[in-house]
Amino acid sequence: MGSHDDLNSPSAGPAKTAPLERSVVLVGMMGVGKTSIGKRLAARLGCEFVDADEEIETAAGMTIAEIFEKFGEPYFRDGERRVVARLIEGEPKIIATGGGAFVNDATRALIRERALSIWLDADVHILADRVSRRNNRPLLKGRDPVEVLTELGRVRNPLYAEANIHIRSDASPHARTVENILKAISA
Repeated sequence: MGSHDDLNSPSAGPAKTAPLERSVVLVGMMGVGKTSIGKRLAARLGCEFVDADEEIETAAGMTIAEIFEKFGEPYFRDGERRVVARLIEGEPKIIATGGGAFVNDATRALIRERALSIWLDADVHILADRVSRRNNRPLLKGRDPVEVLTELGRVRNPLYAEANIHIRSDASPHARTVENILKAISA
């Protein structure tokens, strides 16, 4: 499990999996499909799915955009680390994180120590298309998505590469990506 697996071929059938021994944390850029894929993966594994961003918003009583605007990114990242730590504890589950969570040194160390991390990776143009469908991304406010995602990728991709498993996501249905994840965690 410590290797970086690139899995792109479609599945010939459902992957067989053992029960999770620890939580699986999905990391990667905004728009890669962590929430959508995470929900499908949890359903396949018969475990709980939790979106860290939703948990942060619930705990703070405001949206992530509002937290960024009112308190700034460092404040948000500290809260994000605390929420991720809480989510990792207890019964193993699938956790989708925000795009910057794994970039934070303390959060990345926590995830690497206590969970199985999976980097979902996709082409910048696929990401830009997906994030352009919604206007709730603080880092994209008033900026060109391709430009921002390219800049973020230069900084974040080497850190995402520290995840236990690397899965490419493309324009194919998320079910294919889920199958690739199931194969990787069963290996």
